Formats: sequence, structure tokens, C-alpha cells
Amino acid sequence: MSMTLATAWVRRGVAAEFPHKYEVDEAELGRIEKLARLQLADAQEDLDAAQNDIDGENEDSEDDDDEAGVPTGIQNGTPGTRGTTTDNDDDMREYNLSDYDDDEVDQETGERFAMFGNVRSLAYHQFGEEDPYLVLPEGEDSDNEREELQVLATDNMILAAKVEDEVPHLEILVYEDEADNIYVHHDIMLPAIPLCLEWLDVPVGKTNGDKKQGNFVAVGMMGPEIEVWDLDVVDSMYPAAILGQQPEEKEQEEKSISKDSKKKSKKKKKPKPNDSYHVDGVLSLSLNRHHRNLLASASADGTIKLWELNTGTCAKSYTQHGKAKITSLDWHPSPERSTILLSGSADTKTVVITDMRAPEATAPTWQVEADIERVKWNPHDPDFFYVTTEAGTVHYFNSRTPPAPNAPGISKPVFTLQAHDSAVTAFDINPLVSGFLATASEDKTVKLWNVVDNKPSMVVSRNLDVGRVFSAQFAPDNEVAFRLCIAGSKGNVQVWDTSTNAAVRKVFAGRAQLPAGDDVKERLVASSGGGGGEDEEEDESEEEDVAEDGAGQNGWESMEED
Repeated sequence: MSMTLATAWVRRGVAAEFPHKYEVDEAELGRIEKLARLQLADAQEDLDAAQNDIDGENEDSEDDDDEAGVPTGIQNGTPGTRGTTTDNDDDMREYNLSDYDDDEVDQETGERFAMFGNVRSLAYHQFGEEDPYLVLPEGEDSDNEREELQVLATDNMILAAKVEDEVPHLEILVYEDEADNIYVHHDIMLPAIPLCLEWLDVPVGKTNGDKKQGNFVAVGMMGPEIEVWDLDVVDSMYPAAILGQQPEEKEQEEKSISKDSKKKSKKKKKPKPNDSYHVDGVLSLSLNRHHRNLLASASADGTIKLWELNTGTCAKSYTQHGKAKITSLDWHPSPERSTILLSGSADTKTVVITDMRAPEATAPTWQVEADIERVKWNPHDPDFFYVTTEAGTVHYFNSRTPPAPNAPGISKPVFTLQAHDSAVTAFDINPLVSGFLATASEDKTVKLWNVVDNKPSMVVSRNLDVGRVFSAQFAPDNEVAFRLCIAGSKGNVQVWDTSTNAAVRKVFAGRAQLPAGDDVKERLVASSGGGGGEDEEEDESEEEDVAEDGAGQNGWESMEED
């Protein structure tokens, strides 16, 4: 089973040309020790809970034996015995266990065989020299490996949060647009199922120093911690930073709980939300592009945390949605309103716009008809924002005309689009062309839309064989702005060059420079991994392409050309 739950693009020219291997120094060992203590504390807590359950079952079984009149020391009719010494002696003689540790003598050399009998052939090195068994000599193999790790300035990275055979991990793929190629560069093992990703172009953790640009990713998971990984390091053991409860805090919390209280309470108590870290799964992340050291996170614990990436600490905690879980976040794209945060909740079905400089002020709130999946500002007209829902709808609101405070009922949008029959789980706006939208859904389809004068119309619909779609994102660079990355429940990642689609070229030719001619071949590049994520038997009607006029044509061309 393979499933891709989230993806993120990395801009061209940001990744290191030759990513370096993970190296451990004294400072790194100290940091790893703290992280290991945190993991050991969690494992010990789970072990104690399991042991308490076993002890409780044993006490119950002993009570049953006492009630039946059977002494606990009697087994198989013999009080207090499990076997006899005679049986043990017979076993010793049968298997020659008394001479088991004696080494045999080699008939040719006259020497005894030993565990380290070939120690004379071992190579050794002087103090301060490199161990020949650990350090390979530089040569053709190392040059080939270096070439394989190379990332060109014309390459994009695509980050894919995956679960494969119940193993959560992060795949770092390299997309070569000119070569129509996508491959896995390296991967990172994760401690819990990843739910969301946010690429960070700021240095985080010990590598911060005087650097002004970095190549990191923040990973929100089912656990309460947010892990930040350096994408320019291969074979990393531990993240560059963890945004959440620190090992020292975890140890103090464990010490504050008495052993008696642990025995009485077999079930682990769920921690309460606080101002320092999340206590439940992280559902959404958003980096402030103008204040690049600030990362916002939304959690199922009902809080929004504002993280200071330079220090790795929580600067502020907000509860605009009460105790309801928050599913999506997006910072305002305008530098003049860069402290405005858009947030959506699934439980309360509300969208809130908050100025993080004045969180106590009354925040405008919009109400929709179903659980919220995604919220996103319109980068081409930042007074407006989009909201997608579980009901398959896309709402377009004007932030300048909010509803009256405590207004009952559904808020009135500029327009509402019934985009899909199932939840709109992915949504994006093309960064280059205004009014060019992409929606994707659990109904396994990806749809492209054209919005003119606040009137949306469908350009093309596709089933790209990724299963239920969880992610659809346009590339961030102008050179590849029409490339759409799609991933879903089958695990594979697809990159669709929408500019090679005839319907897209016809609709958007006047707003962007697109390939000309009728002989342009449609491009779809797929990663080699994944597959088998769900039942591959699908109704033939789901495989058919849907044209803009509803004719249901087969093939890639979805719109009749004049």
C-alpha cells in the first residue's frame, strides 16, 4: 500500500548543486542525545502502560485461581516444580553442552578456531589516521556518486509526504523539465504519518549562521511535533529542528507524574492545549513570505501557533476558532498586509481573518455550508480569497465586505462553484496567469478552470490515475508555471504540463506565452514509485475525459477546436 498525502515544490536554483552527506560532530551528538531521550521517554511511557495492563490481567487471573481453590504455585500437578535435574543432565549429555565453549583445533595449523581467529589479517591504522574500513578511497565510484546527487540550476525539487507499507517517509524528487524526467533523489524517514508540508527558504537550526537563504521543509504530522529537515543533506538521521515540546520539558513533565498515579491510571491522559506547543496532530503550515522567520501552524487541538524559526520556539498561540480543529492556513500575499492570517475550521465551518498584531480585536468571520478543506488568498487580487469544502464547492469571498458580527446563516460569496461531487481536497491558483485555477477531489478527477469577471467555467477535466487526489500544485517558477504536480491515494506523483493541452492553449493563449501549433504533444511525467494504493478496478466511465461542453469525449483533447 502506498499513498502520497501532501506535496510541495522547491524553486529552481535554491537547492545545493551537490548535497552533502550527513556528518556527526560533538554539537550534533549532543543534539541527537536530547532527541533520543525524548523518544526513549515516549517508548518507556508506552512500555509502562503495557506492563500495567499485563499486571492487571495477571492479578485478575490469580484472583480467579484463588477463588477456585488452586494454589498459584502448583502447575501441572506438581507443587513448585517445572522439571527435574535429571532431565537437565540428559540434555547436557545429548547435545554435548558441557564442551560447547571449547575451541576445536585446526589439523593443518595446530591452532584453535576462535571467534576472532583471523585477527592477524586485519588492517590497522595509526592514531589520527582514517580507518580504512570506514573511509573509502576517493576514486571513480565517489565521483559517480557525486554526479548522481547533482542538482542543476534548471531542476525543480518536488517534496512528497508518503506512507508506503505503513512506513511514513518524505521523498525528495528532482524534476527535469527539459528531459521529461522525475526521479527520487533521496528520502527521509519520519516518526509519524505526514499530513502537510511547507517549504522554507530560510536557514533553520544549527546551520543558520549568517546565511540568508536555506532549503528546508517543515513537516506536520499526526503527532504534535513539527519536524524541520535540511533538504541539502543526504542520509540525515535527525531533523535540523523540532518545533514542539523539547526533551527537557518532556523529562520534567514525566518526573512530575508520580508512580502511584501511573499505576492507578492505565490509560494515557490526553494533554491539554497550551501556549508553548501543540498537543495533537498538525493539519496545516504556512510560512510568512515577508517575515520569513515566522511559520504558522494549525492543529487538531484547536490552536494556531506562531513559530520563531531563528530560535525554534513558539512566539504566540491563538484560539480564534475556539476548540474546533483548524484545517487550513494562508498568510496574506501583500507586503502591506503581511500580518493578516486566513484560517479555516472543519468543525465550525468558519473562516476567520486575523491580524496577528491585534489578536484580541474582533475578527471578521465567514460561515460556509460544509467542513472546510482549503483556504487561499488570490495572489492576483489579494482583497479576495477562496474556500473549498467537503461538499465539493469552491466559494469566492471579498475580504473588504465581511458579514456583520454574529450574523446567522451562510455568508454570501461573490460566487460559488460546484466543482466536484466529493470533497475538494486540493486547490491552487496559477502564479503567472490570473483566473487560472486547479481543483482536485476525492472523486479522482483534476479540473482546470477559467475565471473571467467572477464567472468560472471549466476548461478541462482529467482522471490522471493517482487515485483519490490529495494534492495539486502549480510550479512556483515562471518558466514552468503551467506544470501541475498531482498526487493521491495510489502513491505516484504526476507532473502535467497543462500548457500542452489544446483546450488550455485556446483559452489562455492571450494571457501567456504558450506552445503554438496543432501538433503539440501533451506532456505528462510520472514518478517511478508508488502504485497499488487502492483498488485499481475502476468504472470505465470514470476514466473518460469530460469536455467543457459536457460531451464526454475520450482522449486528451477535451475542448473542440475551431
